[in-house]
Amino acid sequence: MAEESILTDDFIRQLINVGEVDLLVGLPTHNNAKTAGPVIQAIQAGILKCFPRERTAILNVDGGSRDGTPEVVTGASINDLRRAYNTHALRTLPSISTRYASSPSSETSLHTILSAAELLRAKACAVISPESLNIEPEWMARLLRPVYQDNADFVAPIYRRHKFEGVLVSNVVYPMTRALYGQKIREPYASEFGFSGRFGSRFLTQHVWRHEPGQFGTELEMTLNAITGGYTVSQSFLGMKSRSEHHPDDLVAAMRQTVGVLFSSLETKFTSWSASNGSKPVSTIGPEYEMTLDPVRVNRRRLKQMFSGGVAELEPILRSILSQSTLSALQQIAALDEENCRYPAELWARTVYEFAASHHKSVMSRDHIVQAFVPLYRGRMFTFLVENRNASAEEIENSIEALCREFERSKPYLLEVWNGGK
Repeated sequence: MAEESILTDDFIRQLINVGEVDLLVGLPTHNNAKTAGPVIQAIQAGILKCFPRERTAILNVDGGSRDGTPEVVTGASINDLRRAYNTHALRTLPSISTRYASSPSSETSLHTILSAAELLRAKACAVISPESLNIEPEWMARLLRPVYQDNADFVAPIYRRHKFEGVLVSNVVYPMTRALYGQKIREPYASEFGFSGRFGSRFLTQHVWRHEPGQFGTELEMTLNAITGGYTVSQSFLGMKSRSEHHPDDLVAAMRQTVGVLFSSLETKFTSWSASNGSKPVSTIGPEYEMTLDPVRVNRRRLKQMFSGGVAELEPILRSILSQSTLSALQQIAALDEENCRYPAELWARTVYEFAASHHKSVMSRDHIVQAFVPLYRGRMFTFLVENRNASAEEIENSIEALCREFERSKPYLLEVWNGGK
């Protein structure tokens, strides 16, 4: 049973009034009154259209909104939607809300959704971001149907992205997750996903909830647990990714919740990743990738300056993290001008793995190791942008695929430096 301390008495009473459900849709919010209305209507429309006979509830988990977001969610009427879709659902579609704190925490909101799902005995659940302005009613079927009807335990999304969007995912999170754990999940760290009740209950028992709120990317940890726990994983194409999401101003915070989680997972999941070789595709609904090629302005010069400056300023720290050969190669690259500066895939994979090993050995504060990774990532980002400025979608996909294969090819090096010297 989930920890009841995460659920207030009032919230438990609301859940009891709802009763057991087949489907649960969680909507974590914080001051999203401007976008929550269209999102909740799309959720309702998707449920009425795709699951008119299932017992379903919508759960808003709010992190202290001051703009009336919970009232927008709970006050959304489905009567107009019933007429629009010419459907007569046999069951009601309750929307309930709970406030868990005065400030947002993705960990706490997910913990609350999982605990509520267990209490309601939900068979299939989905989590939706309130900032998903491109959401369509069909998202409900794409995230819930693989779980509810096809026995999947975890459903990751696939988005249509601009070719220069999501570089942290395409150049770090996806290649490393794929190489380590052997499954080709394009969006391991996502704001929309589906999961089974049995997997959600199992994940509630994991150690991740012992971390301080805000210090752990629980969404990514959930993906990794689905992979390593032997659960059935799939992915569904949702469409356009809202440009406002996962573009935090604080790159260090983003690194903590992605790269930091991946580095930490290496210790708790050593048996899984050390024994896997290569990678295999997962069941996918829809296209495996889509890209838009619209022109976009990117300050490549600034990226190059921050990369070169970081390599110079952090030299004493990097010397403790990286091997001498890797550091020397980085210093040579950082000294080049924009026209010639390139951070090749082989050196990038080697860098990531040396950082991971140093994180394991705690050669210094682990948070300082993650922070030191940021300027080097900017160098890789600069290279990706320059090399693909005139590339087609297919050429960019080939570039990402080649990078993933390099991470897989170099994986024995991670094992070599894991317990050995640099």
